[in-house]
Amino acid sequence: MCGSLDSSSLRLCRAEALVALGHYPQALEDLDAVCRAEPGEHEAFFKKGKVLLEMGQRAEALLAWEHCLTLSPHFQPARREMEKIIMEADAPQPCAAAHLGDAHLSSAGSQVDGGSPVLPSSTQAQGQEGELADGRGDAESEHSQDTATLSQPGQRQEPETWAESQGQWSDIKGNKEETAAKCTQPCLGESLSISDLECSLCIRMFFEPVTTPCGHTFCKECLERCLDHRPNCPLCKHSLREFLKAGRYSPTVLLQDIMLAIFPTQLAERRELHRAEMAELSNLTKNIPIFVCTMSFPGIPCPLHVFEPRYRLMIRRCQESGTRRFGMCIYENGKSFADYGCMLEIRQVELLADGRSLVDTIGRQRFRVLSRGHRDGYHTADIEYLEDKKVSGEELQELQSLHESTYRLAQRFCEHGDLTSRHILMQHGPLPEKEEDIQASADGPTWCWWLISILPLDPSYQLNLLCCTSLRSRLWQLQHVLTALLQQPPPRHLLPERSPRARV
Repeated sequence: MCGSLDSSSLRLCRAEALVALGHYPQALEDLDAVCRAEPGEHEAFFKKGKVLLEMGQRAEALLAWEHCLTLSPHFQPARREMEKIIMEADAPQPCAAAHLGDAHLSSAGSQVDGGSPVLPSSTQAQGQEGELADGRGDAESEHSQDTATLSQPGQRQEPETWAESQGQWSDIKGNKEETAAKCTQPCLGESLSISDLECSLCIRMFFEPVTTPCGHTFCKECLERCLDHRPNCPLCKHSLREFLKAGRYSPTVLLQDIMLAIFPTQLAERRELHRAEMAELSNLTKNIPIFVCTMSFPGIPCPLHVFEPRYRLMIRRCQESGTRRFGMCIYENGKSFADYGCMLEIRQVELLADGRSLVDTIGRQRFRVLSRGHRDGYHTADIEYLEDKKVSGEELQELQSLHESTYRLAQRFCEHGDLTSRHILMQHGPLPEKEEDIQASADGPTWCWWLISILPLDPSYQLNLLCCTSLRSRLWQLQHVLTALLQQPPPRHLLPERSPRARV
């Protein structure tokens, strides 16, 4: 007996796999074998009906589901499938389905009591049409309690029962909307389970469900992550280019209402899980996202062209968490990214039709990397922020004097009037005004960072200036560079062609 059960379970599993692959005849063979071996297994008859429906054999599917309900009268999935077919305009009648013969029923009704179910012939059904016309009202009242009058296991079904059933089914077709409302509303909570409301991508309860034009539903975040890689439905591969181009993901309100009404506790837990994830992403010192691309500096704009899936996800998360910030570092040999970088704040995001985006950012605080990590494909890091050392007294006066002289050199460099200077001013704007309080900002005067960003310096030298926490040392180095450039201007080809937008 145990071996038989194991064999049936394996056949059921194999049948499900075959259905998923679209091999319906082979799946039907396995289900027939299970129905013969386990005549009391109602789910096997239900699955057999589903396969028959996929093969276009609706009448045979009705018979399989009827026997399923005979074994388990309160099995709601079978009721719903039967109602769907019966409500169709060209639905097969039960008396017509009976003419299929005992071949399709030998694994169904005959296995319960050792005999064949007695089905009415077409002549009997015609002879009962008068009874159906007179008993229509009774059949309608009976249908509110059950979809069809079904025989109990171990009993033969009499012709009168079939007449009553046909009267009920005829009445359903005449009152489709009313019947559907009566049957679905009272048992909605009983017929749905958590698994029916799970996203097929994250295998969790839907959160902000979105339905695609092809009819499939996913969590909004799950769908966005899939579209980052390919503009197709994750299930049917239908093109979603126009859906992606619109850039609007309207939530499926009806599904949200159903989840709230039937599974309020589970929905609250799902929302709490999402809030915890957002709180983790909001931490600006632990596991901050790192964009490995180019040098950036405090107070200086850094436009980006984002097209890699991992960075699309990163930018979305920065916006959803509310921080709108991420770290920018350059690549360094022997490491995934440099030990120092600058936090960038997102000012504006322009989404393009194919999912790429143009992101306008500006530099904020400098930081030092304490440890490195990964999250969903992009780099992360634990960091500490850098601040310039404060000075006072005579040191402050000397620093102020050095600041004034360096700023004058910067003005001379920008006022050269040659082609190089005009190109710089046109692309990056004029030299920023100098601050009255040079120690007001933790990162020092903004004009210093502007100058570092436009000068023809190697990225490694720029990185040394970025990590320097002494304003005095930074000004000395800038003064040295400016003096050399003013004494012997570099040829045009030494100035790097800086594209207005970094590509990542």
